[in-house]
Amino acid sequence: MKNFINEFKEFALKGNAFEMAVGIIIGAAFTAIVTSLVDDIISPLIGLFVKVDFNDLVATVFNVDIKYGAFIMAVINFLIVALVLFALIKAVNKANSLTKKEEEEEEPTTKVCPFCKSEIAIDATRCPNCTSELSE
Repeated sequence: MKNFINEFKEFALKGNAFEMAVGIIIGAAFTAIVTSLVDDIISPLIGLFVKVDFNDLVATVFNVDIKYGAFIMAVINFLIVALVLFALIKAVNKANSLTKKEEEEEEPTTKVCPFCKSEIAIDATRCPNCTSELSE
């Protein structure tokens, strides 16, 4: 049991698990904001065109209420969250690609011997493998 608790502590305190938990909490808060935006701003604005709150649009079929207005608002909510996540991921990928380009532009530290084709130090004047003299 003690080993299990130690393994759980190691997992829970790793950076990835902690970052994931923070991401979920921020995601839940962001979803609440988007839900409020859709329910409190977008739905009434769309309701201006249909003369009723869009969330209240209901079709009754065989005494069963089908709340298609609420469904459409949920789809709009999803699309807004998906769009923001897409933009966020695109920005993070762009930032990561910029740092990778900086790393790739490092000066080479080795070269290939023209005689034996082995890899040698860039400033070598003689190949340590075939002992050939190298011209600069």
